[in-house]
Amino acid sequence: MTRTNPANERIKRDYFIYLREARRASEASIDGVAKAISRFEESTGWKGFDRFHREQAVAFKRRLNEQRAVRSGERLSRATVHQTLSALRSFFIWLADKPGYKRRIAYSDADYFNLPEKDVRIAKASRPKPAPTLEQIGHVLSVMPSGSDVELRDRALIAFTLLTGARDGALASFRLKHVDLAEAVVHHDAREVNTKFSKTFSTWFFPVGDEALRIFTEWVGHLRSLHWGDDDPLFPATRIIVGNDGGFIAAGLERRMWTTADPIRRIFRQAFAAAGLPYFNPHSFRATLALLGERTCKTPEAFKAWSQNLGHEKVLTTFTSYGAVPPARQAELIRGLGHSSVNESEDDLAASIAELLAKRRPPPGGPSHTAP
Repeated sequence: MTRTNPANERIKRDYFIYLREARRASEASIDGVAKAISRFEESTGWKGFDRFHREQAVAFKRRLNEQRAVRSGERLSRATVHQTLSALRSFFIWLADKPGYKRRIAYSDADYFNLPEKDVRIAKASRPKPAPTLEQIGHVLSVMPSGSDVELRDRALIAFTLLTGARDGALASFRLKHVDLAEAVVHHDAREVNTKFSKTFSTWFFPVGDEALRIFTEWVGHLRSLHWGDDDPLFPATRIIVGNDGGFIAAGLERRMWTTADPIRRIFRQAFAAAGLPYFNPHSFRATLALLGERTCKTPEAFKAWSQNLGHEKVLTTFTSYGAVPPARQAELIRGLGHSSVNESEDDLAASIAELLAKRRPPPGGPSHTAP
């Protein structure tokens, strides 16, 4: 049986171009859409999209609800099902007004890809994201070896991630010139650094202790002692050679960037495993820093600066995406509220920020957002 349909491939190519050029979707997002459409095509036996009927959507939805993940053997999560069906709904809405399809596909047909409201709420539910503590990260750094250039790089990579909260895509693309040790700042220049939404901003090193700063500072000094210049990578790729036994082995560093963030995640996984801890990916360090900010910052202005340091334009992004209070700390705070020993004069940061947002200044010439 054929596993492609030429007409489908042509219209999918047009849709992917539309997503990339008109909707400004990333390649990763487009890959996800392509996977969703391919799943649907497989369920219909690769029938042409011009033969679409809403019963196909209903049957696919039923099949997807019963499908199990290859690795875990568990049924697909509600989030995965919702994401797949949402991608298909958007595709068929786009397809409904295209020549050769609009006579067979109505806009309302795409709604048959919707999940029940109950399942959508489950799919969109916010759940606590695991994040390492500062003590756990400090333990990882303390047990990491530092006898070779590769080991020094790996340890400095984790230290720098704690200092800055940089995403793994940025970590793979920083150059030495983006770091200013004298000012303790790293510049996320979107012209050269792979930042989220191609955003340019600066991050001053977070106050996470002297050890991480010492490790990273020594790493930069080591690269400079090797006569590496401003345009050389901050975290260079590993040079791989063929060993005496015919296998591949690490042999120092190359003056080139990593092409993907996969090696970075692998370094984190190995480092946490060697320290006897569960794996925390680079992105989880951002949650660690957000939680630290909630406990460190005493004024709305201070937390706004902390939020901007993470690259967030809106302070609520830091609160809602990374700032959930861990259950243990939640219990500690709630229990403490019932004791008179609680310092009632301490700034209530959450209330202060809420007040600040309610009284935010309107844009010049624009209507006021302040309550009358």
